Amino acid sequence: MQPETLRPELPPTDAFDLRGRRVHEAEGRGRRTFALFQAVRHPDPLVWILPAHVPELPMLRGLPKGVGERLHLFRAEGETDLLWCIEEALRSAPVGLVIAEPEKPLSLTAGRRLQLAAEAGRTTGLMLIREGAGSNATETRWACAPVASPAADSTLHCWTLNKNKKGTCGSWIVNWNGATAAVHLVSEAGQRHQPAEPPG
Repeated sequence: MQPETLRPELPPTDAFDLRGRRVHEAEGRGRRTFALFQAVRHPDPLVWILPAHVPELPMLRGLPKGVGERLHLFRAEGETDLLWCIEEALRSAPVGLVIAEPEKPLSLTAGRRLQLAAEAGRTTGLMLIREGAGSNATETRWACAPVASPAADSTLHCWTLNKNKKGTCGSWIVNWNGATAAVHLVSEAGQRHQPAEPPG
């Protein structure tokens, strides 16, 4: 069976679908939450690549249901090994999503190499970058930040698509419970769903 039949390139179903066979970027304090949201949406094996010295790792017990069983963690020694590891993971056809945390800005050459690897492996890449450290070769770039919520049991996020090679950009306030692939869009402050009361 050919790889094309295993993972066809499907059109996006909503604004948060990352285009397959491409590499994307997320920056900001909420970038790991955005990565976990994408992990829930990709049913195939997942690879998460971090520098070896980073103390924070995804805690398996705290991951959304079904993610921990599919997740493979790699810790790379140095930026060169990290980029090599990303490229090899993107070329691996069984992998559905590669999440990586490069510490240095990606050069245009490195960004293009990763795009070619994603095309070859028919995978999707998501680089969790520091602010302002993106590559010009990236397909999309998201700015992700947590948002204070008046409800005690709600976690709001602001996800802003500020670079998109194949479409429009935009910004959304979302409520994601961390358990499913669905999000709920939150109305902007002051936006009404019903007509205003007539003056009395």
